[in-house]
Amino acid sequence: MDENYKPTMSRAGRAPTESVVVMDEFMGERQVNVAGEFPLTLKVDDREIVTLMTLGTHPEELALGYLRNQRLIENIEDIRSIEVNWEIERVDVTTHSRGIIDWEEKLSRKTVTTGCGQGTIFSCTLDKLYDARLPGVQIRQSTIYGLLRNIATHNELYKKAGAVHGCALCLGNQVLNFVEDVGRHNAADAISGRMWLERIHGEDKIFYTTGRLTSEIVMKTAHMGIPVLLSRSGVTQMGMELADDLGVTMIARAKGKHFLVYTGADNVIFDDIPERKSTGRPVDQINIVTSENEPGELAR
Repeated sequence: MDENYKPTMSRAGRAPTESVVVMDEFMGERQVNVAGEFPLTLKVDDREIVTLMTLGTHPEELALGYLRNQRLIENIEDIRSIEVNWEIERVDVTTHSRGIIDWEEKLSRKTVTTGCGQGTIFSCTLDKLYDARLPGVQIRQSTIYGLLRNIATHNELYKKAGAVHGCALCLGNQVLNFVEDVGRHNAADAISGRMWLERIHGEDKIFYTTGRLTSEIVMKTAHMGIPVLLSRSGVTQMGMELADDLGVTMIARAKGKHFLVYTGADNVIFDDIPERKSTGRPVDQINIVTSENEPGELAR
């Protein structure tokens, strides 16, 4: 295995926003920014895999991360090139002759997920899920607070145009890579693609997302080898159960000085406990969403 190998790649990232004219509540015209959304059909050796709706800022990494997280291709050395052509809305991945091993079997069974829009998981994604259990990495409460403060400085596109999710690869309270896209699963795949390219290992990292923690996001986190998952949003029951099975420490509803640990509480070192404030809200009113077909925020 050549640790320095990288496939030939285009650099076809798009501008994330477009300027448009709208009318406000006072009947005045205003110029605002809207997030881009473009179809990108992924082909491997000229065989179509999927069409992704994406912001388009990291299309090559998105394609790589999708193939990695779906476990369609196991080794980056098997990939010869990634070429994006926006004129035909396509990304072509060419391999070194091996292509996708057991193609028909891997693509034969699909699960439609609750990803923004709709996501798809192939049978091979599930087959490889339990190959390795994640390490039990401890995280300090003070690290969570520091990371949340640092994350707040990175979501510039959301502040500018809205309509996007953000994901981040983090080490301690430092943000190593932050990606925004119209779907959190796309942002996760783009980060995974960058990790694959740069040979970044996940065992000491934290994965952050602005979106809800469903089973699909837990799977992607596990496939990246990351043991800690952090979100400002809520969780689903299936996501929580899967995180528990895989050894993922799941922390959600994280904002300011507040968070809830859903799995892996033994891995959290409570070294910065804030002063308790009365909310007037009984604990039993906080529930977990039991269906991934419903909004993923915690029920109020």
